[in-house]
Amino acid sequence: MIKININKQLHGASGAMNLDVNLDIKQGDFVALSGLSGSGKTTLLRILAGLEEAHGDIRVDKKVWLNDKLTLPPQKREIGFVFQDYALFSNMSVEENLLYVNKDKKLSNHLLEITQLKELSKRMPSSLSGGQKQRVSLCRALMNKPKLLLLDEPLSALDPSMRTKLQNEILALHKEFNTTTIMVSHDPSEIYRLSNRVLVLDNGKIIDDGNAKDILLKTQGSAKFSFEGELLDIIKVDVIHIAIISIGQQLVEVVISNDEVKNLKLGQKVNVSTKAFAPSITS
Repeated sequence: MIKININKQLHGASGAMNLDVNLDIKQGDFVALSGLSGSGKTTLLRILAGLEEAHGDIRVDKKVWLNDKLTLPPQKREIGFVFQDYALFSNMSVEENLLYVNKDKKLSNHLLEITQLKELSKRMPSSLSGGQKQRVSLCRALMNKPKLLLLDEPLSALDPSMRTKLQNEILALHKEFNTTTIMVSHDPSEIYRLSNRVLVLDNGKIIDDGNAKDILLKTQGSAKFSFEGELLDIIKVDVIHIAIISIGQQLVEVVISNDEVKNLKLGQKVNVSTKAFAPSITS
């Protein structure tokens, strides 16, 4: 069990704010942290890792990591941290990067086998692709069998197919090592695929807490589908208006009424929903 009750003054996207988080996380949970940029997600990870100071209390399996008398240094917190930028030692091979953390060669071989990196164990980081570097970073984070694995948007720079592949590997490693994992992500598919619990932060506060389906799959009234997107343009075609909306990596066109045109502004976030329950899926 991880008990977190911390607060820290920050300067967020909208100015000064107080990161104020009080929650319990069960052993073996995979928690996704979601929310707008500047809401405090990465700062919370860094506080848990001991890389930033905060007021409050952090306890992991009854061991104190933080209170008003003690701040346990990062090297004594049983954590693994995977950053966006890999943070590998450029002068060490793949295998040496792992063994630098822990000299357990059997464990390093096992991790490299699971992530299909065994054939690359003698290669230097500069010769690897982005996906391969991120796998090495993940393996290195698990070399000490951490109590807590912290992932800060680890796959954000990868293409969709590689993201899916690494998501599957992350989930397999999480289950095998029964590591409690907290991941920052803005990708709904990633959150749905990996997590069993989602926390939504806004302006330093947790505003939503539940499973991915309940948090992400929200519709209004009798709507069967609902997607959030950005209104890019409104085009008049003959007697109708068409809204161009960006949803994920796709653009969609939606016919809107004259009244809706008056209430919409380019650049604003909008919800696109439908009540017709006759979906068509093609591959």
